[in-house]
Formats: sequence, structure tokens, C-alpha cells
Amino acid sequence: MKIGYFDCHSGISGDMTLGALTDAGVPIELLDHAVRSLGVEGLFLEKEEVKRKGFRAAQVHVRRPHEHAHRHLHHITEMIDQGDLTPSARELAVKIFKNIAEAEAKVHGMAVDHVHFHEVGAADSIADIVGAAVGLDSLGLDAVYASEVPTGTGTVTIAHGVCRVPAPATAELLTGIPIAPSDVPFELTTPTGAAILKTVVQSFGTMPAMTIRKIGYGAGGRELNEQPNILRFLIGEVVETDGKTSPGEDIIWMVETNLDDVSGEIIGHCITKLWTAGSLDVYTVPIQMKKQRPGTLLAILCHEENLDAVERILFEETTTLGIRRWPAGRAILRRGETVVKTPWGNVTCKTAERPDGSTRVTPEFESAKQLAVQSGVPLMTVYNAVNKYNTVDKVE
Repeated sequence: MKIGYFDCHSGISGDMTLGALTDAGVPIELLDHAVRSLGVEGLFLEKEEVKRKGFRAAQVHVRRPHEHAHRHLHHITEMIDQGDLTPSARELAVKIFKNIAEAEAKVHGMAVDHVHFHEVGAADSIADIVGAAVGLDSLGLDAVYASEVPTGTGTVTIAHGVCRVPAPATAELLTGIPIAPSDVPFELTTPTGAAILKTVVQSFGTMPAMTIRKIGYGAGGRELNEQPNILRFLIGEVVETDGKTSPGEDIIWMVETNLDDVSGEIIGHCITKLWTAGSLDVYTVPIQMKKQRPGTLLAILCHEENLDAVERILFEETTTLGIRRWPAGRAILRRGETVVKTPWGNVTCKTAERPDGSTRVTPEFESAKQLAVQSGVPLMTVYNAVNKYNTVDKVE
């Protein structure tokens, strides 16, 4: 399992990301070709080696023409669509910009399509994001992780005036991401850097157990007095020691609401819609509410990208007046799928790799049920057959 890890000791920006990726082995020519293909005359990349507090790092400069263009999301997606990018790199670049647009829309209280990009819509920021998407896509990583993220302190001047660090859009993009303390009086994490992390990182925290293969060092444009202004990007494989593997980690959202004046039929209908909205888990718990009324706790686990849809369903389909929500870390086993032969046919099964390296195989209910009905045998007989045969007669 090939993974990457962003060590954001001095924050992260678009140009720092490009520097770290190219220093880790991504050819600058690959990124430069993609940037030049966007159709902005005079836009290209240059790389040089610099030092920050005595440490060497790669700095990538975006050379661009002087322009006054302020773009909307559709302008940027059109530029990306016309560029010479792989479909997966194009999709990643657009997703990063959509995350920025959603953050800006929330901050300014407007529709995403009406967001008027300023700094992030400039040619250099577009080059940073497209270059980062192309570079990450070229590495073929199975997962990306990152450290806690420092934002710095002080103020920053943007198109809307002087704002405290982190700038409003940056803070919105970092929602749910652990922030590291920092007294450095500068903006360490930019909206571009925050958007890259939000889009590609599975979980944040200490470095996972990994065998390091390459390390890239990307320099920020400013020399800091307090520490090296460097983003470190490590590439390697998940460590397996004596057949043991470490569970993966990610961040999910816990959503809850209490209901005491909704019928079971309404709750059941709501649960069905919550499942179709991409929820990871939905469950109810009987509770006792004020004035001794019996009620129902409705709880949902979901990824952040499904959070808005989940909350909209709760407000539309129930009488709730409020929803509780918070991000939660979870440890997860590496999962997959296999097919197990039985005397009556094949059964699709889920697999989960335990920390000791052994694999747990669980039949998919619908697959086992269909085989039981077709074969005229009890469902439990099919389950027992899977348990008997899966260790000796699997079909990958």
C-alpha cells in the first residue's frame, strides 16, 4: 500500500506543495506541461534549489503574465477541461476548486456559482492547484495522510480587506482538521494549501507506520526567523511487521437529533433517505425526554462530503429544530472483497485484515440469500459453508 504524508510543520501553500512533489521525484516538466496547456499565455513553472534556515529545499516559481482577471468557478473548470491532463488529475483539480468555492460561498453567503474568485482565481493559484493535482495523480498513491496544520498568527490583507489569520476561507476549509499551535506571525497555511489537504488527505495526526522511500522538501517564499519554512512530503509503504498491520484512520462526522413527536413510519422513511444519501451508519436509540415523554435518538455516521445532505434530510423529513454534529476519529481495518466457493455456487464476501495479519471473511447477505433461495437450502447453511471453505478455496 503506497502512501504519502504531508509534514506541515510550517504550514502548506500551493507553491510549497509543488516544490515538495518535484523534490520527491515528480518531474517538473510534467507539471509545467500541464500548466502551459491551460491556455494562459506566458504561464509556466520554474524550479530552483534554495535554503531555509540552512536546510535545502526545492522552490517552484509560477511565472505568469500581469492580469486583472477575476474568475468564477465555471471559468476555471473550462480552463482545466481544455488542459492536457489525465481524467483523474482533471477530476482532482476540479474537486479542489469546488472545495474552495464551497468555502467562499459559505463565508460570503452566496451560491457556489456566484462565487467570484480573487486571489485563488489568479493564474498562479490555478497553476499551483493544477500542478498539485497532476503531481499527486502521477504518484499513484493509495492514501494520503498529513500532520496537524499550523495556520500562523497575525493578519493578512486580501481582496476584502485586512483579516486575521487564518483568513475566513482558509478557516472554513480547515473545519474538522486538527490545527497545530503556532506563534509565527505570518500566514503559514493559505487557502490553496488548505484546499489541497481537505481534498486529498484521509486523516490527520502522527506519521503512520511506514517504510519511507522518498522525501521531498518544498520551500515557502519567505524566510522565517523561528523555523525552516519547509513542507516535507514523505512517500513510502505501510509497514508490516511479523504479519501485523496497523489499522488505518480517518475522520468521519457524528450527527444526532432527538425526536419525541414523530411517528415510527416517518422515522423509517427518513432512515431510508439517509442511507441513500451515503451515510456510513444510521441507527436509533430509545430515550426518555422532558416531561417523561418517550423519544428516539436518531444518529448518523457520514463523511464530511455527505454532511450537508444528511442535515437537509433531517430538517426536511422530521420535526427536529436542531442537530448536533462533531468530527470523530476512527480506526478502520483494511477492507476488500473476495468470492468464496461453496457446494452450491459462489458467494461474494467482504474481507477485513486484522492487526495480526489474519483475514476475516464475511458473506454479503444479498449474495448468500440469493444462493440459498436458488439452491433451496437454509441461509444459515450457506453461511456455515462460507466459514468452512473460505480458507481453502477462495477465488480472487
